[in-house]
Amino acid sequence: MDFSIYFFSANDAYDFGARYRFILNVAKFIDARGFTAIWTPERHFQEFGGSFPNPAVLSAALAVTTKNIRIRAGSVVLPHHHPVRVVEEWSLVDQLSNGRAGLCVATGWHQGDFVFYPDNFEDRRAYAFGHIETLRKLWRGESVGFPGPGGQQLDVRTYPRPRQAELPLWLVHTSNPQTWIQAGESGLNVLTLLTSWEKLAEDIAAYRAARGRAGHDPATGIVTVGMHTYVGKHEDDVRALVHGPVKKYLASFMTQKRADDRVNGTSRGTDAAEQDKLADLMADDYYDRRSLLGTADKCAEVVERLRSVGANEVACLVDFGLPFETVLAALPALDGLRRKFAPAPTPAPSNAGSLSWYYERR
Repeated sequence: MDFSIYFFSANDAYDFGARYRFILNVAKFIDARGFTAIWTPERHFQEFGGSFPNPAVLSAALAVTTKNIRIRAGSVVLPHHHPVRVVEEWSLVDQLSNGRAGLCVATGWHQGDFVFYPDNFEDRRAYAFGHIETLRKLWRGESVGFPGPGGQQLDVRTYPRPRQAELPLWLVHTSNPQTWIQAGESGLNVLTLLTSWEKLAEDIAAYRAARGRAGHDPATGIVTVGMHTYVGKHEDDVRALVHGPVKKYLASFMTQKRADDRVNGTSRGTDAAEQDKLADLMADDYYDRRSLLGTADKCAEVVERLRSVGANEVACLVDFGLPFETVLAALPALDGLRRKFAPAPTPAPSNAGSLSWYYERR
């Protein structure tokens, strides 16, 4: 099982500069320890995830700060962009990282985000899926025709050329089960969250079957599962530490979702008291069944279960409201969990149990 780090935080008491410095310090740690990748998302005009308007910009900084980990967008909302611009930006990240860039494609869902290309909202899924092959062709160096001024077609070949011959591509899954089939048929990897163990097993099986039907090797598709993560020594202490931040994180997301539903005319009328109770129940459920929150032994059981249903990678969401210093101090324990599932033993640095690695890099 591969381990990566995933960022998708709500704003909190920290300013933006502090958060970006924190992300860079996390990247330096995992880069030296054998983690697979770091993921940063694209979000607009919202408190939830508002630190991440352009993953390509942040990824450029991560590319020159690290040497080993893959640098991935989790995700690029393709209907917000011209595909040429996406390939230009990520080819630059690929060059800066010496061929470590990867891209997860999302279709978008919030109407307020579509100030960029309003006409793309209704057909956002068709736009995203329709341009997967466009991204691949441009990345390979092929010329692709696009509408230009005066109704003329302009043939475009992008620069700079990337280091990798093929663009590693994921498709993000939120709730539509058809996404797994489309990803499999298109030869894409999948980035998802865990809602139900039974459903995840069914979806992964359907995904690998779809890959096989389309002529792709069923075993080569990567299924990455995002999970809230904090590994500690004592179960009761961890639960007490993370419950409030996880609840607040989920409540922030639900507040945004309620606002989106009102805009979209699909509001179900959940009031603040109901939302608070629901967030409390969800936080308990996340801790008990759907996270890497707890002791190393508890979390190892979850990773084993992920592996048993066919997942290949766990994307550890570490930034969900805990103080940055608390997250940094817990990274060696997470690295210890990772080493249990590494293909070969990876010796821990002599300073892995302290924060000296952090202060050395400040």
